[in-house]
Amino acid sequence: MTDIIEASFKNLKIGQSYTTTNIVYDEDIIKFSEVTKDINPIHLNDGYAKNSIFGERIAHGMISAGYISAIFGTKFPGAGSIYLSQSLKFKAPVKIKDTVETTVTITDLNEKRNIVTLDCHCSVNNKIVLMGEAQLMVPEKRI
Repeated sequence: MTDIIEASFKNLKIGQSYTTTNIVYDEDIIKFSEVTKDINPIHLNDGYAKNSIFGERIAHGMISAGYISAIFGTKFPGAGSIYLSQSLKFKAPVKIKDTVETTVTITDLNEKRNIVTLDCHCSVNNKIVLMGEAQLMVPEKRI
Protein backbone atom coordinates (compact mmCIF):
# COMPACT_ATOMS: atom_id res chain seq x y z
CA MET A 1 0.00 0.00 0.00
CA THR A 2 1.16 3.54 -0.76
CA ASP A 3 2.16 5.94 1.98
CA ILE A 4 -0.60 8.43 2.74
CA ILE A 5 0.16 12.09 3.44
CA GLU A 6 -2.12 14.03 5.80
CA ALA A 7 -3.48 17.27 4.36
CA SER A 8 -2.77 20.68 5.88
CA PHE A 9 -4.26 23.87 4.37
CA LYS A 10 -1.64 26.08 6.01
CA ASN A 11 1.12 24.34 3.99
CA LEU A 12 -0.48 25.00 0.58
CA LYS A 13 0.50 27.67 -1.94
CA ILE A 14 -0.87 28.72 -5.32
CA GLY A 15 1.17 27.07 -8.07
CA GLN A 16 2.01 23.92 -6.10
CA SER A 17 1.40 20.77 -8.10
CA TYR A 18 1.63 17.01 -7.88
CA THR A 19 2.02 14.46 -10.68
CA THR A 20 1.60 10.69 -10.87
CA THR A 21 1.83 8.15 -13.67
CA ASN A 22 -0.30 5.04 -14.04
CA ILE A 23 -0.46 2.36 -16.72
CA VAL A 24 -3.98 1.27 -17.65
CA TYR A 25 -4.12 -2.50 -17.85
CA ASP A 26 -6.89 -4.69 -19.23
CA GLU A 27 -7.43 -6.00 -15.69
CA ASP A 28 -8.10 -2.44 -14.45
CA ILE A 29 -10.84 -1.97 -17.05
CA ILE A 30 -12.45 -5.29 -16.15
CA LYS A 31 -12.34 -4.54 -12.41
CA PHE A 32 -13.75 -1.06 -12.98
CA SER A 33 -16.62 -2.56 -15.00
CA GLU A 34 -17.33 -5.06 -12.24
CA VAL A 35 -17.38 -2.42 -9.50
CA THR A 36 -19.40 0.20 -11.39
CA LYS A 37 -21.54 -2.14 -13.53
CA ASP A 38 -20.52 -0.07 -16.57
CA ILE A 39 -20.37 -2.85 -19.14
CA ASN A 40 -20.37 -0.67 -22.25
CA PRO A 41 -18.92 -2.93 -24.99
CA ILE A 42 -16.52 -0.16 -26.11
CA HIS A 43 -14.58 -1.05 -22.95
CA LEU A 44 -14.98 -4.84 -22.91
CA ASN A 45 -15.69 -6.32 -26.33
CA ASP A 46 -12.86 -6.43 -28.89
CA GLY A 47 -15.17 -7.16 -31.82
CA TYR A 48 -17.52 -4.31 -30.98
CA ALA A 49 -14.68 -1.86 -30.30
CA LYS A 50 -12.88 -2.78 -33.54
CA ASN A 51 -15.83 -1.33 -35.47
CA SER A 52 -15.99 1.85 -33.36
CA ILE A 53 -14.41 5.22 -34.15
CA PHE A 54 -11.48 4.20 -31.91
CA GLY A 55 -10.77 0.89 -33.69
CA GLU A 56 -10.06 -0.83 -30.39
CA ARG A 57 -11.20 -1.02 -26.78
CA ILE A 58 -10.74 2.06 -24.62
CA ALA A 59 -10.66 2.60 -20.87
CA HIS A 60 -13.56 4.16 -19.02
CA GLY A 61 -12.94 7.90 -18.77
CA MET A 62 -13.65 7.72 -15.07
CA ILE A 63 -10.55 5.58 -14.55
CA SER A 64 -8.46 8.63 -15.40
CA ALA A 65 -10.70 10.75 -13.17
CA GLY A 66 -10.01 8.22 -10.43
CA TYR A 67 -6.29 8.96 -10.69
CA ILE A 68 -7.10 12.58 -9.81
CA SER A 69 -9.15 11.48 -6.81
CA ALA A 70 -6.33 9.20 -5.64
CA ILE A 71 -3.89 12.11 -5.61
CA PHE A 72 -6.27 14.25 -3.58
CA GLY A 73 -7.02 11.66 -0.94
CA THR A 74 -3.55 10.22 -0.47
CA LYS A 75 -0.80 12.59 -1.61
CA PHE A 76 -1.84 16.15 -2.40
CA PRO A 77 -3.36 17.83 -0.51
CA GLY A 78 -3.75 14.43 1.19
CA ALA A 79 -5.84 12.52 3.71
CA GLY A 80 -8.61 14.57 5.26
CA SER A 81 -9.32 16.46 2.03
CA ILE A 82 -13.02 16.52 1.16
CA TYR A 83 -14.13 16.68 -2.48
CA LEU A 84 -16.62 19.51 -3.04
CA SER A 85 -16.79 19.59 -6.84
CA GLN A 86 -15.10 18.37 -10.01
CA SER A 87 -15.59 19.37 -13.63
CA LEU A 88 -14.28 17.04 -16.35
CA LYS A 89 -13.83 17.29 -20.10
CA PHE A 90 -12.80 14.12 -21.91
CA LYS A 91 -10.58 15.13 -24.83
CA ALA A 92 -9.20 11.82 -26.16
CA PRO A 93 -9.44 8.09 -25.42
CA VAL A 94 -7.14 6.15 -23.13
CA LYS A 95 -6.26 2.74 -24.52
CA ILE A 96 -5.06 -0.45 -22.89
CA LYS A 97 -1.41 -0.17 -21.79
CA ASP A 98 -1.39 3.63 -22.13
CA THR A 99 0.62 5.45 -19.48
CA VAL A 100 -1.52 8.23 -18.01
CA GLU A 101 0.28 11.18 -16.46
CA THR A 102 -1.99 13.00 -14.00
CA THR A 103 -1.18 16.48 -12.71
CA VAL A 104 -3.09 18.67 -10.27
CA THR A 105 -2.08 22.29 -9.64
CA ILE A 106 -3.40 24.74 -7.06
CA THR A 107 -4.95 27.80 -8.75
CA ASP A 108 -6.76 29.40 -5.80
CA LEU A 109 -6.86 29.26 -1.99
CA ASN A 110 -9.90 30.49 -0.02
CA GLU A 111 -8.42 31.00 3.43
CA LYS A 112 -11.77 31.85 5.09
CA ARG A 113 -13.26 28.46 4.18
CA ASN A 114 -10.08 26.34 3.71
CA ILE A 115 -11.13 25.62 0.12
CA VAL A 116 -8.55 24.81 -2.52
CA THR A 117 -9.21 25.08 -6.26
CA LEU A 118 -7.04 22.93 -8.51
CA ASP A 119 -6.51 22.58 -12.24
CA CYS A 120 -6.55 18.88 -13.13
CA HIS A 121 -5.39 17.15 -16.26
CA CYS A 122 -4.40 13.74 -17.51
CA SER A 123 -2.25 13.15 -20.56
CA VAL A 124 -0.96 10.25 -22.64
CA ASN A 125 2.25 10.87 -24.62
CA ASN A 126 1.93 14.61 -23.82
CA LYS A 127 -1.59 14.73 -25.30
CA ILE A 128 -4.33 15.90 -22.94
CA VAL A 129 -6.98 13.18 -22.55
CA LEU A 130 -8.89 14.74 -19.64
CA MET A 131 -9.01 18.20 -18.13
CA GLY A 132 -11.02 19.89 -15.43
CA GLU A 133 -11.13 21.76 -12.17
CA ALA A 134 -11.75 20.58 -8.64
CA GLN A 135 -12.53 22.19 -5.32
CA LEU A 136 -11.60 20.58 -2.03
CA MET A 137 -12.04 21.47 1.59
CA VAL A 138 -8.75 20.85 3.37
CA PRO A 139 -8.19 20.66 7.14
CA GLU A 140 -6.36 23.70 8.50
CA LYS A 141 -3.71 21.50 10.05
CA ARG A 142 -2.86 17.82 10.02
CA ILE A 143 -5.28 15.68 11.99
